[in-house]
Amino acid sequence: MPPHSDIPAPDGPSRIVDVAVGYMAAKQLFAASEAGLFAALAEGPATVAEISARTGLPERTARILGDTMASLDLVTRTDGVYANSPATARYLSGGGGDVDLRPFLGFLDAISYGHWLGFGETTRTAKPAPLDLGGERLGTFMTGVMTYNALHAKMLAQAYDFSRHQRVLDLDGLSGAFLAEALGPNPGLHGTFYSTEHMTGFAKEFLDGAGLGDRTEVITGDPLTGELPTGFDLVLLEHVAHRHDVAENRVIIRKAREAAAPGATLILLDFFLDDDEHQRPLDALHAGEYLVIDGTIVYPEAEVRAWLTEAGWHPVETRTLTASPRIIIAEAR
Repeated sequence: MPPHSDIPAPDGPSRIVDVAVGYMAAKQLFAASEAGLFAALAEGPATVAEISARTGLPERTARILGDTMASLDLVTRTDGVYANSPATARYLSGGGGDVDLRPFLGFLDAISYGHWLGFGETTRTAKPAPLDLGGERLGTFMTGVMTYNALHAKMLAQAYDFSRHQRVLDLDGLSGAFLAEALGPNPGLHGTFYSTEHMTGFAKEFLDGAGLGDRTEVITGDPLTGELPTGFDLVLLEHVAHRHDVAENRVIIRKAREAAAPGATLILLDFFLDDDEHQRPLDALHAGEYLVIDGTIVYPEAEVRAWLTEAGWHPVETRTLTASPRIIIAEAR
């Protein structure tokens, strides 16, 4: 047995302590990312002194962050030499060729964490603290949210085969990344992004930048009251449910059904509370995150499925996306 192994007893305090000090791990991850630790290790494995020289951190700080990241399996430490793990090399080093999650960590640190400091009051009132998006905070917020959405879009594209579809409607979406991931490898697929003016500007810029402007149409309108185009064999509702109340969700899901061709598929992506014996932590944690940030809601999956059925969709299955929300796949009846 390794000298520092810790096998928790079921009735012992280990799990309680692990959860209680979780914020310490998160804050050190944010600090390591902001200081450029993972980018520094992308240059090659390094000692504490070399990390200090590459990042400008004091050696004491470099050692603390390096050891903490090693304890969390985010870097390796062998004979005093630190190196990126495959995950940090891919997502946090700046050169991994995948979604760079550093802006998402920056959002969590600069905006989300401050709200969590008042979470006790939020739990007592079920009301979020005022969301300050003044100055540079708006850019931090939007960049972080769009980065997290880009990760979700990639995870969805890995979990679902878009090649059998011809026309896809992204209704009330937040990011053009979902259409881009769906259309990119499928030249026969055409997409329509329909959302509010605030979101369509971001989506058009993203889709044009991805070279997909000729296969996409971006329409500005009100998803609750606007007239939608029809005839789609696939409808995406990504991060829609938690942003609306029950009545609004019922309207949007019904309008999605009206826009769908016979036999069409709907993908509803969001976090859900469930009735399983063990609730997935990521969904439950986001229920708190959405409450504390802006008061939006993570709904029980059973309730969302009921809305779908009521609107003429038949829920077929639920899939879990890696480090991302879940998707409910439904078919038009």
